[in-house]
Amino acid sequence: MDLLSSMMHAVLGFLDGGIFKLSAWQVVVYTLIVTHITIAAVTIYLHRHQAHRALELHALPSHFFRFWLWLTTGQVTKEWAAIHRKHHAKCDTEEDPHSPVTRGIKKVFFEGAELYRAESKNQETLDKYGHGTPTDWIERNLYTRFSMQGVAILLVLNIAMFGIIGLSIWAVQMLWIPIMAAGVINGIGHWWGYRNYDCADAATNIIPWGILIGGEELHNNHHTYATSAKLSSKWYEFDIGWLYIRTLETFGLAKVRKVAPAPKFAQGKLVADFDTLQSVIANRYDVMAKYAKSFKHAWHEEIDHLRNKAVLEKRFLKSSRKLLQREPAKLEASHKLQLSALFEHSKALETMHTMRVELGAIWERSHFTRDQLLHQLQDWCARAEASGIKSLQEFSLRLRSYA
Repeated sequence: MDLLSSMMHAVLGFLDGGIFKLSAWQVVVYTLIVTHITIAAVTIYLHRHQAHRALELHALPSHFFRFWLWLTTGQVTKEWAAIHRKHHAKCDTEEDPHSPVTRGIKKVFFEGAELYRAESKNQETLDKYGHGTPTDWIERNLYTRFSMQGVAILLVLNIAMFGIIGLSIWAVQMLWIPIMAAGVINGIGHWWGYRNYDCADAATNIIPWGILIGGEELHNNHHTYATSAKLSSKWYEFDIGWLYIRTLETFGLAKVRKVAPAPKFAQGKLVADFDTLQSVIANRYDVMAKYAKSFKHAWHEEIDHLRNKAVLEKRFLKSSRKLLQREPAKLEASHKLQLSALFEHSKALETMHTMRVELGAIWERSHFTRDQLLHQLQDWCARAEASGIKSLQEFSLRLRSYA
C-alpha cells in the first residue's frame, strides 16, 4: 500500500506541475510566445511565401515553419494557400470562401474555422488554386497524410511539460488561429477598420500596429498590394512580420521578391511626360488616396456654404460626405441621386467628383496607346489647374511631379 500510495502521489505531483513546474506567470509568457511563433509561421510561410510568393525562404526556416504548423495547427500548406488564393480571386462575392459581406460578420467571426474546413474539402479549389505548394516526401507522407496527429502529439507534450495546465495551454493554441486568423482577419478585416486605399473589395486595416497577428492587421494594405512582402505602408504603421522577414534576409535565410511600389517625385516638374504616366499608373492606389485627401479639403472649404442652405439637412450632409469618399463605381442608384442633389448646391464638389472618375479611367483604358493616355493625363492636369478649385489645383501640381 505504501508503494501504491507513493506512486499515486508521484503521478498527482507530475500532473500538478509536469516536468518544468512553471508558475502561473511563466505559463502565460510561454503561451504567448508559442502562439506568436504560430502567427509568425502563418503570416511569413503560409501567407506571404506560399500563397503570394512575395518572398523566397531558405529550406531551414521553411521546414521549421512547416513542422511547427503541423504540430500546432494541423493545417495543410496546399489547402491553406488554395483557399486564400481563391479568397483574393473571388473576394467579397458569393464564391468567396469566407466573406462577411456575403455571409455576415457573425458567421465568419464565430464559424470561420468551419468555413475553412468545408472549403478544404472542395477538390476543385485545391486543383485550381493549390499549384506550387510542397509535394515532397515529408509533405505527402506526414504533414498531409497525418495532418491531425501533430496536434495530438502536442497535447501529450504539453501535459508532460506542464501537467494538467498543459491541457489549457493546448486549448489556447488550438483556438488561436481559428479566432485570430479565421475570425478577426477574415471577419473584422472585411467589416470594420480604416482604409488607406480604395481597393476593389471591402478589406480594412484593423489597427495600424501589426503585432498581435503578425502584421495581418493591415488587411486593406495587403488587399491593395497582395504580392507585397511588407504589409505596412504609412509611416505610423508597423508590421512585425516584415521585421522578422528582414531579419531572416539579413542572415541569408530569406529573399524579398516584391514590395508595394513607393512613389518618387521630381520636384519642380511642370510637364507630365511618359515617366509621369508610367508612375501614375504604377502608383494608382497612392494617387487615388491622395486625391481622396484633396476631396476632404475641398469639402471643408465648401461646408460653411452648404450649411447655409436651408434645404440641406445635417444628416444629408453627413451621409453625402461618406458617399464622396467611396469609389464612384461602387455607388448605388440612390447614392448617385443623393450626390446629384448635393451637386446642385456645390459645383466645386461636382467638379472634384467628375474629375475623380476621369482620372481613374486613365489606367482602365488598356486599349489606348501611350500617346493617347499621356494626352488625356496632360489634358486632365490642365483642366484641373484651370478649375479655380484650390484643392484640385494643388493635387494636379503634385500629380505632374510623379517620376
